[in-house]
Amino acid sequence: MNRPENTPRLPPAGRFALRAWGYYLLCLVAWVTIVLAVCALGFLVCRQFTWYETNPLYHLLSWMRDYIVFVIIAVVLLGWVVISYRFITRPHQQLQALIDASAQLSRPTGEPIRLPPAMKQVEDQLNLIREQALRDARAARDAEQRKNDLVVYLAHDLKTPLTSVIGYLTLLRDEPQISQELRARYTGVALEKAQRLEDLINEFFDITRFSLTHLELELRDTDLKRMLEQVCSEFGPVLRQRQMTCSLTLPPVLRAVCDPGKMARVFDNLLNNACHYAYPGTTLYVTGRAENGHAVLTFQNAGATIPPEKLSRMFEQFFRLDASRGTQSGNAGLGLAIAREIVEAHGGAITAHSQAEQVIFTVLFPLSPGL
Repeated sequence: MNRPENTPRLPPAGRFALRAWGYYLLCLVAWVTIVLAVCALGFLVCRQFTWYETNPLYHLLSWMRDYIVFVIIAVVLLGWVVISYRFITRPHQQLQALIDASAQLSRPTGEPIRLPPAMKQVEDQLNLIREQALRDARAARDAEQRKNDLVVYLAHDLKTPLTSVIGYLTLLRDEPQISQELRARYTGVALEKAQRLEDLINEFFDITRFSLTHLELELRDTDLKRMLEQVCSEFGPVLRQRQMTCSLTLPPVLRAVCDPGKMARVFDNLLNNACHYAYPGTTLYVTGRAENGHAVLTFQNAGATIPPEKLSRMFEQFFRLDASRGTQSGNAGLGLAIAREIVEAHGGAITAHSQAEQVIFTVLFPLSPGL
């Protein structure tokens, strides 16, 4: 028989209380039944014997026979008191066990939470929360350690370009008669090192913004096709330096409601990552299409196959695929993490796939968020 849709349902706490009361009444009925059955069985057994006044049990059984009603009532009342005490103290014991488990959950350890058998379902849920808290704590410690290591690396790397800038500017000051060619060379090196310093300082600003600010979107209708063409063209000098080319495959019209500034940063970070880790002399493929109300964009480059254990961590904060190249490229391991945060804020997702020396990043987000 189907349950009518308009039949009210008890909340979990109400159902638990109803089951507890049912069990309580069942115990009382069972106790009364046992008492009556024992009395009836005792009466039948005692009738099989001849009792004399010299028998010590004669007077006791005689008294119980004369006051059988009061004896039964007394035994039933005693059982009722014991059963009631058990049911009254049981919630208190369970509550105390739950309080102890909550204290243990606030400082999770490797030891699982144990509750009374009647609270098995609650115990399982608390242990799931405990395991998640342990995973989150480990992830937070790992992220903090990577961040601290990164700050140390960047702080150390600040010294090298700064020393070069100071050294070449000192040469220009102390040797005013040097040739124009040498002066241009010194100036160019000093400028290059100063730009490197700017990149490192920007990394510090990224760390601060990523850690302390809340991402807010300014949504408006955006021409994604034009944005991708513009961002790819801005990477022309970097691509030429690595003898790379960029191939764009986009539909005639590709528009979406998004935050254009932040979405441009996603594309910039993905292209920057591809330029640094792709094989020189290869082609970077950027494709886009509209599919089922979503924009689907892929960024594919030829590069060393990324191991699965590293691929799963590509979007973690401060994770660098190659620590030895991270500081040289100005990559603090924030670009992909920031890209993921921006895409997820738009209600989308970003994934990475790597095999056969091909690395593919796929960005998917709604063309019209909230609609």
